[in-house]
Amino acid sequence: MRNIMDLTFGFFSCESSKMTSEAEMAVEEGYISSPPTLPSIRRSIHLGVQVGMRGSDIFSTSRGTVSERGRNRSWLLSSIITVNVLILGIALVSGSVFNNVKINAINLQIFLIVLIILTTAWMLYYTIYTSREDHAVLYKDSYAGPVWLRGGLVLLGLCSLIMDVFKIANYVGYLHCDSAVKIAFPVVQAVFILVQTYFLWLHAKDCVQLQQNITRCGLMLTLSTNLMLWMAAVTEESIHQTVVLPEDGNSTHSYDIRAPGGSSSCNCSHSACAVLEKAYYYLYPFNIEYSLFASAMAYVMWKNVGRLVDEHNHHSLHFRLKNVLVGPAVGLVMLVAGLGTFIIYEVDVVSGDPGKRDTALMIHYVMNTVAVTLMSVSTVAGCAIYRLDQRDHVSGKNPTRSLDVGLLIGASFGQFTICYFTIVAVVATGAEGHLNALNLAVSLLTVIQLWLQNIFIIEGLHREPFHEDIHRASVFTNPYVLQAQAHRDIHNLPGTFMETKTSPALTVHSMHVAPSAPSSSPLPQRHRLTWKRRALKEICAFLLLCNILLWIMPAFGARPQFDNPIGAEFYEFTMWAAVVNIGLPFGIFYRMHSVASLFEVFLTS
Repeated sequence: MRNIMDLTFGFFSCESSKMTSEAEMAVEEGYISSPPTLPSIRRSIHLGVQVGMRGSDIFSTSRGTVSERGRNRSWLLSSIITVNVLILGIALVSGSVFNNVKINAINLQIFLIVLIILTTAWMLYYTIYTSREDHAVLYKDSYAGPVWLRGGLVLLGLCSLIMDVFKIANYVGYLHCDSAVKIAFPVVQAVFILVQTYFLWLHAKDCVQLQQNITRCGLMLTLSTNLMLWMAAVTEESIHQTVVLPEDGNSTHSYDIRAPGGSSSCNCSHSACAVLEKAYYYLYPFNIEYSLFASAMAYVMWKNVGRLVDEHNHHSLHFRLKNVLVGPAVGLVMLVAGLGTFIIYEVDVVSGDPGKRDTALMIHYVMNTVAVTLMSVSTVAGCAIYRLDQRDHVSGKNPTRSLDVGLLIGASFGQFTICYFTIVAVVATGAEGHLNALNLAVSLLTVIQLWLQNIFIIEGLHREPFHEDIHRASVFTNPYVLQAQAHRDIHNLPGTFMETKTSPALTVHSMHVAPSAPSSSPLPQRHRLTWKRRALKEICAFLLLCNILLWIMPAFGARPQFDNPIGAEFYEFTMWAAVVNIGLPFGIFYRMHSVASLFEVFLTS
């Protein structure tokens, strides 16, 4: 009978241990609705009590399984909403580009207005509901929506509002002969930007615990709306910037693109239309980045729905430029020089003089060659410092960090596509002339720079931050030796506390060593890392400013892919325009996203 009891106890203990490990794995994922009861079984507990506890565990596990199924269903439903909205939107955006399709920009704007109204209504509902319900948001994700990211969102949103105001003032002049939808759309979009900026500023860190299904669907609707606004803005900007190259100097390519300003027979009723149209086109890059920022923040909120967050391991990061001079100085020099060459490029290319155009292209290629070369060298140095760095890698899953890495790698493929297409075209045609040689060099160096920068940023995002506070060191001591000197040492080290024990075993003691404490011991290790930290900050600051430069030039109109005819001649204009207009928006976003990621790496260094 005793053997039977022992065998039964062993069976129940194994089952309890198995269920406990499963529950711990679920807690690590952070999506359990409520923590299950995990009993600790001892040999002194009666067998009947063990059976009761096992039944309680089974009930908790079953409840967790039901919760997981419900979460998967809500994820599936919200994903289906996103896919359907995006596919329908892509069809409308593609159809509104060409004149020979019976879909115009008005149909697309009506679709966007409906999406914006639905999304705005949901955000208002969410804000009101969470403000009235105390238990709606029990946890905050400290890593999501940092203040500098939300500040950037506010700045981009302000520029987008100015763009909408210019659009409204411009389209008022066409109201007598064009649709009123063109005025209604920027008005509705301006309201949407105000509501969404307020919504994301307050709730970007939320981990919602109530109405999870509705919240997931609402956040996916928000994500879809921002992506649709991004696609519409990118399409209109690409049409505006696409240059139809002459063929044999007499005719143009048969690439019939709908004019973004509407029908050519409709004339503006006031004289400011031309100025307003140029002005709001210069603000398009900010609106495009705003939509992408909002999409990323909505996705992180969607991942955090129902998540349990442990904030004990979060480190407070501060922005400091102390002792960081070389990187920002060289980066500012590159930025100013790049802006100067960009202005020359824009003026000379528009002039129509082939000689000036070739000179402007050469200056542009040289500037980009210098920039990506210095960036590659700096990145290699940063990767070498990481090899010497003793910081631990970040453990655990984090939606924000996973999204940053995914966006970084995914967006870089746009620039990779353009570079590789350019390399093939230049090599296949023989790379004749200085322009083609420089074009090939820039493309090759850009590919190398993109790979190196991705490695550097991803490695930096996965490192634990440096600690600037008073260092806590763990030392192995012999208590017999320290016991005789404990009282004398405590007077020689002000602010130092040591706990001694009389046990003869080898023990571990913790010391708080003040920064000013005179000691020859290597315990305070913050000074050993100073040169590494400073070098990493210098590199991050330089790369950040260079990425800003490489964002500004294509975002505000530099199109060497069209000004240099080799791509259009090799691939035919229609295919080349598709490659550039699809790949370039991702390349532009890559540079801006790299700026945000490098700033975070700078803070953690």
